[in-house]
Amino acid sequence: MMAHILVVDDDPIQRRLLKNAVERHGYTAHLAENGRVGLEFLKNSSGVINVIVLDLMMPEMDGLSFLAAIRGMGINTPVIVQTGQGGIETVVEAMRAGAFDFVVKPVSPERIAASVANALKLDQKETKARAVRRRTGAIGFNDIVSASPDMLRVIDLAQRAAHSIIPVVLEGESGVGKEMVARAIQSGSDRAGKPFITVNCGAIPHNLVESILFGHEKGAFTGASERHTGKFVEADGGTLFLDEIGDLPLEVQVKLLRAVQQGEIETVGAGKVQKVNVRLISATNKDLIEEVRAGRFREDLYYRLNVFPITIPALRRRKEDVPHLARVFAERFSVEQKLPKAVTINASAMALLTAYDWPGNIRQLENAIFRAVVLAQGDELTADDFPQIAAQLPDFRSSELAGSAVSNAPATFGSASEHAVREALADSPVFANNDRVRAGRPDAKALLAAAYPAAENLIASTDDAGEVRKLADVEEELIRFALKFYRGQMSQVARKLGIGRSTLYRKLKDYGIDPDDPLKEAA
Repeated sequence: MMAHILVVDDDPIQRRLLKNAVERHGYTAHLAENGRVGLEFLKNSSGVINVIVLDLMMPEMDGLSFLAAIRGMGINTPVIVQTGQGGIETVVEAMRAGAFDFVVKPVSPERIAASVANALKLDQKETKARAVRRRTGAIGFNDIVSASPDMLRVIDLAQRAAHSIIPVVLEGESGVGKEMVARAIQSGSDRAGKPFITVNCGAIPHNLVESILFGHEKGAFTGASERHTGKFVEADGGTLFLDEIGDLPLEVQVKLLRAVQQGEIETVGAGKVQKVNVRLISATNKDLIEEVRAGRFREDLYYRLNVFPITIPALRRRKEDVPHLARVFAERFSVEQKLPKAVTINASAMALLTAYDWPGNIRQLENAIFRAVVLAQGDELTADDFPQIAAQLPDFRSSELAGSAVSNAPATFGSASEHAVREALADSPVFANNDRVRAGRPDAKALLAAAYPAAENLIASTDDAGEVRKLADVEEELIRFALKFYRGQMSQVARKLGIGRSTLYRKLKDYGIDPDDPLKEAA
């Protein structure tokens, strides 16, 4: 099957170069001149895109905003981000937002081809793995891995809920495992083996929510070319799991209240009610009572649904679960990928995983392990197999964290993040003839210094006494660095700093920098 690559870049020359590089390797390239055009393309592409190549610095919508938008839409397509020299901080933010890989401009055709090939490998295997997991049987309480007292209390409450028919609301951040708990409740109830239907309320266009939940008759509205039964009917006799219920439009909440109170629904265009027997489990990452106070969620529906609330703790609140979860995921993915031997995780990698806070919770951990297993060169995962995680833990040092202790030393690039930075930066011709780069294994800081000597000492966040520096001091140093880096080109300096030219000139005056000779003053 031919792979489809979406290139999102505001530079027409760069778009053309990437298009040629992509098509040279037999892929189909789709081009978008900015983030908003890219989003519209993804909305209308019906999942055809396999990999996205994204520029981080764009007008209107930058790369980070684009990443946040597609993750919010539930799009998990691998994203390769592009950055110029000196954009390491932005790269770290992009990795935190879920980017798969990054390349440094000007990127060689070979480097982008290798990155795309790795991303496609992950995309194809993840698609197959999701299909396998959908085909496998129901999830029981024994499948929920935890040694945390808080999580064990959640399991106890969920087991009690399984023996009743009252509505349950699962509260918690995205990725904590709300659907898994919901499936376990279903499996532990007398509805085990019956339909378990999931609906992500936040992912459905508002004008289609009613039709998707309650169904519609043929001709009920423009575009309704055939009859649709709806999710309530599909779940009849079983369980309906409404994820992100706080995103339901108010007009649909009225009809949902009727379904909960009376066990009946009205199909759009039918003009009559229909009885259904459905166990309702809802989930939300919002504070529903705050939504009620703000007028975005009906109070009567809230009290009908919130009979049995269960709050699932974030993974950072139960770090003791990380090692066991990581091993379970590694073993499972080894089986799914038909590896000859189960992949293990060494001590330094496990320490790195445990030190990280996992803002995306279990889902993010699962995806990180999956990526590492798919791309692993051997049968043991090391810290170098988790560059996105290491890039967000600059204090990480394998030897210290192997003893489960996070280093308190001043921030430096750790081995894994250094490896990721080195691999990307070394492809740039800026470093080709640099002695510090050619000699052995230079650290990331040396690579950056090779690109621009003014960065020999990266801007420090603390002073000599170990205290956080004043914001004005850091700002002045950053402005002086930007002036030197962009050779006094004021428009570019202002744009890269994210401020207007008038604001830049005012700050130059505040810091005593001569705008007529900025390079001299910035020295």
